[in-house]
Formats: sequence, structure tokens, C-alpha cells
Amino acid sequence: MSEAPEKSPRYDQGMATRRSVLGDSYVDEAQKSKTAFDEPFQDLITDAAWGHVWSRPTWTKRERSMVTIALLAALGHDEEVAMHVRATRNTGATPEDIMEALLHVAIYAGVPAANHAIKIAKNALRQMEGDSEREEGR
Repeated sequence: MSEAPEKSPRYDQGMATRRSVLGDSYVDEAQKSKTAFDEPFQDLITDAAWGHVWSRPTWTKRERSMVTIALLAALGHDEEVAMHVRATRNTGATPEDIMEALLHVAIYAGVPAANHAIKIAKNALRQMEGDSEREEGR
């Protein structure tokens, strides 16, 4: 069996950014469940999405978070909307920021897409609130 190729500096930056946005536990689980089949895809998103786009200095993570949520909502990518709403605890985007992004979705991508994404966001925010309350009760 051949040795795994060394990862690029952009991949390493992407992994650091991915961890800072999604959290170590989420990324650790994704890495643990990775197989030979999906490893090329995981490498691609770590390098391109996280290492190139999310790591650029022009926008803050908060700004990228809002745009990402709006795009995912407009495209109907429900699981990704929920994941990125949960990531706002690390990006600094507030529930108000999320609502502003989804209002844009309503106008530019359609009310049904925004309505559905708002339900997903509300549920994710409720879960996050419950998680915070449990952590405070420790």
C-alpha cells in the first residue's frame, strides 16, 4: 500500500479554518467517518472551500457565514443550512444576522426557500440554546 501524499499548505490552512468555523468535534467526526471513496471529496472541500475561499482575508468569518447561509438556503441545501447556522457560534454571526440573510433569500430567491430555511434556522438556534443551557448547568 502506498503512503498517503503530503497535504499542501492550503489544505493545512483549510483544516485550521474548517475547525475554527465548524468546531473540532464536527471535523473530527467527518475525518473519522471518511472512507477511501469520499476522501478525495473531503480533501477538495478542505483545500478549496476552507483553504482558499473561507481563509481569504477580505471578508470576516461572520460575513462569510451570512453569505453562505443565504446561498445554501436559496439552493435548498437544508442539512448544510443547519450546519452553518450551528457554526455561527464560532463565526460571530448573530440570529439577527441570520434573519437578515434569510430576508434577502426571500426577496432574491423566493419566499418558499426563505420560509423553509427560517424553520431550519429556528430549530438549529433552539438546539444551540439548549446546548448552552446544558453547558451552563454543569
